[in-house]
Amino acid sequence: MNHDAGALEGLVVLDATQMLAGPLAATRLGDLGADVIKLEPPGRGEFNRTHGFEDLRVGGEMTTFLAVNRNKRSLALDLKHPAARDVLHRLVPSVDVVIQNFRPRTAARLGMDWPTLQAINPRLVYCSISGYGSEGPYRDRPGQDLVVQGYSGSMFSVGAADEDPSPGALWAADVMTGYQAAIGVLAALASRERTGAGQQVEVDMLSVVLDAQAQELVTYLNTGRQPRRTAERSAHGSIPAPYGVYRTADGWLTLAMSPLPALGEVLDDDVLRSYVDYNDGHRYRDEVYGRIRHRFTGRTTEEWIELCDQHGVWAGPVYDYEALERDPHVRATGAFVDQPQGESVIRTTRVPIRMSATPPTIRRGAPQLGADTADVLRSVGFSGDEVAELAADGVVGVLAEAGTPVVDRGVGVTA
Repeated sequence: MNHDAGALEGLVVLDATQMLAGPLAATRLGDLGADVIKLEPPGRGEFNRTHGFEDLRVGGEMTTFLAVNRNKRSLALDLKHPAARDVLHRLVPSVDVVIQNFRPRTAARLGMDWPTLQAINPRLVYCSISGYGSEGPYRDRPGQDLVVQGYSGSMFSVGAADEDPSPGALWAADVMTGYQAAIGVLAALASRERTGAGQQVEVDMLSVVLDAQAQELVTYLNTGRQPRRTAERSAHGSIPAPYGVYRTADGWLTLAMSPLPALGEVLDDDVLRSYVDYNDGHRYRDEVYGRIRHRFTGRTTEEWIELCDQHGVWAGPVYDYEALERDPHVRATGAFVDQPQGESVIRTTRVPIRMSATPPTIRRGAPQLGADTADVLRSVGFSGDEVAELAADGVVGVLAEAGTPVVDRGVGVTA
């Protein structure tokens, strides 16, 4: 592990988020060197501590929680407890960034809204993440990746005319929102260096997914043309054939935008060779897809990729995770790395940012619930007796030396 100082060393981030977009944004700031304090309710912690894929756990923690909560310390504080507001407000002066994904009215009710915290710390960068933003008729609706994909129009770009709309398998709305939030926070910190003042950053999932469709939406908004589903299944309603996925003798092959004559050389097909205009892939989409859909089953995926490379056709395999892990490029570039987790390690994905002078690092694993409560509170002036009293009253949760929470009756915080 590289333990050199990261680019954001010295910055303190209070992560009051749960699920995926918010925790991922805070994790990326932690990867870049920030001290991230994860604020979560005593007892059960944030959503992903108790809700995961098939209830799969490593070392007692959900794999989904471990995936997006490394490089953090855990402060277990019940924000619904009347005494919690004073704890939070004593902490805020020492914090550079707050990230929260409460619904708009919830943050104000908890004393964690932007006007309240700005008055305490004018240098604070405050990032709100939501499904649909703080204005408009959907402001109070919960944001969830699949639902936002449906609102965004993106599902109608994929498939055949008679098929149901299809969501993506990636949690793209969540992940892209997390990255955009991190970008906004970094921009606000850069502005603070010039002005000395913090500011509020707002990122919502629907706006992010619309931004990710800039090509499609600019085309539609200025020409009226939207992605068109055709009789033959396609991978994108605006991209010409042969763009799509095809079955081979031993798996699947992807074909990107490619000149049809080049594909004609791969398949030894004179009809494809005759399509010399790029837009022929649009004009004759159904004919091309119908012509080539079943042409790839005679060779293996590797054989087709070799042929495609020879003729300048962009192609690749469709991996499952086992094949992905075996891939020589994935291995050579160290795409999977060890993350410390208690007395052991777990395997995770490498930070996808490279920096020559201040490289991102994985310094610590995801925290146990309340493991850092006492340290965090003492660092902002709470005495040991005050921490013990708060724990006894159920305001905070503190991890005992034996590894179990002293307080396990928090009512929790919901996004």
